[in-house]
Formats: sequence, C-alpha cells, structure tokens
Amino acid sequence: MIRHAHEDPELRALVRRYVTPERRYWKLSGSLLRMQSPEYDQFLRDLREDAELITADEIATLLEGGWRERRTAAWLVAVSRRTGFRERLGELLLASEVCCTGLAYCVALAGFGTPRDAELLSAYLDRYLRRPDLAYDQPVAMGAFLFIDLNLQGDRTARFLGPDGLWQQWLQDAAHMSCTTSVVTYLSLMRRLCAVVDECAEAQ
Repeated sequence: MIRHAHEDPELRALVRRYVTPERRYWKLSGSLLRMQSPEYDQFLRDLREDAELITADEIATLLEGGWRERRTAAWLVAVSRRTGFRERLGELLLASEVCCTGLAYCVALAGFGTPRDAELLSAYLDRYLRRPDLAYDQPVAMGAFLFIDLNLQGDRTARFLGPDGLWQQWLQDAAHMSCTTSVVTYLSLMRRLCAVVDECAEAQ
C-alpha cells in the first residue's frame, strides 16, 4: 500500500526535508547529467549531506511513498552505499508499482555492483522482457545489468543479449520501443550516473 504525503504527517515532513527542496526529486534523473557548475556542485554537496544525515527508518518510510519519495530515497541509498536496502530496492523494481523510479533503483543496484545485485536485475528482466506490451524500465535495467556484468567480468547477460535472447525478442515485439537504440546507450547512461554517485559520495 502506497503512503500519501498529503494524508500522512510523518511522510509529509520527510518530503519537505529531503524530497522537494529545489525540486530535488525532479533533478535526480538523466537531467542531472545536463546540470552545470556551480549549481551541479552545490546539488551534489547537498545530496551527500542529506545521504549522511537521513536515518534508515526515514529511508524506509520514503520508500513507502509515491514516485517522488521513492526516487529520492533510492538516490540517497546509492550515495550513502546503504547496501542493507538492496533487497528492498530489488522488490520495488520487480513490483513496478509506480512510474519514474526504475532508473533510480537500477543506479543504486549498479553502484553496489555485486553478484546479488545482478541477480535482482536479472529477475526483473526475466519477467518484463516477456512483456512487450509494457514499456517499463527494461532498457535501463539491461544497462545496469550489463554494467555489473562487465565489472565482474562475467557472462550473465549472454542469455539475454544473444541473437535469440529475450532482449532482441522484446525489441522486436514491442512496437512502442522501435526507436530504442543499442543497449550500449543504456550502458553508457548507467556508467555516467554511477560516476555521478561516486562523485557525490566524495563531494566536499
């Protein structure tokens, strides 16, 4: 059940503290890559500070909210390297209850970068690449999965990316994804966003 800030005082206070200042929730996406200094530098410093200050209970509460709350919480998890939220993020990604959050979950899992994170992304792809009717987060999940696989020097993605793999089948059957570019595009996006996470974690 999704909690709504307008009827939940505890969640509303957290939204005001961590989510809505300077429209943070909106900037925590690919648009972050288009920000320029000094705005970008200040944004990273503020995000890092809040990632250090927010408690695990507060993150858990945000992850029960809507897309704005969940997106922000996932980024705070990524920056603070709170791997204890790995399974929860994997659950939320697989459930796909709300829009506009999948990229944030994928960035966090890619940043953790362990075999377990690869398993969580693989579970998502196994489910949703079989659903050409759903334009969810298949491309960014594939980018995150490939990012981890390359770093671990594995071959986990081979069964998806082969000529008869689920990725090619999904692209073929999903008419709405006809403009989707190569998976390399999404790998590049994940590399750039994970670099932002690393930079943010080190921001002074």
